Amino acid sequence: MKHLSILAICGVVALSACSSGTAPSLGGPQVYRISASQEAEVTYRMLDSVNSLRQARGLAPLQLNSALTAAAATHSRDMSVQNRPWHFGSDGSSPLVRAQRAGYTGTLLGEDISETYQTEIETLGEWMKEVGTREVVLNPAATDMGFAWFQEPSGKLWWTIVTGSGGGGYTPQMAMAQ
Repeated sequence: MKHLSILAICGVVALSACSSGTAPSLGGPQVYRISASQEAEVTYRMLDSVNSLRQARGLAPLQLNSALTAAAATHSRDMSVQNRPWHFGSDGSSPLVRAQRAGYTGTLLGEDISETYQTEIETLGEWMKEVGTREVVLNPAATDMGFAWFQEPSGKLWWTIVTGSGGGGYTPQMAMAQ
């Protein structure tokens, strides 16, 4: 009997070594915290991930656009205030109106939103599973991207990505060329 207990413990230890690295969550979601020092890293990780997906489909890369990012940030915070993920602002504004208010001069093509405790990459993965949200990320006409989030004290994240065309953008490569 003692040998079976030892074997069972060894089995549990061996299986735990194969885990994905995320701790089990007891009584609630695991919290993914984003510090102020990680904001640029998270933004560019999302941009790189989106562009990798686009490249795999033979599509041109997107550039960050500050106006679309401002519109995304405003909407992420507003969804938190409303406590619901939807495409309309608390003032009834649509994604198009928010992009225009933020000064976007191009054509708005789409917006994806999410309420989650997941990372930006996990959220992008979820968007890629659905036809409508996948089309926002992989729209062949898109040239610009805005991306932002709002994190509540509880850790809940409200993600927004917005795509457009013709508004101009900013990428790290542009900064290095100057």
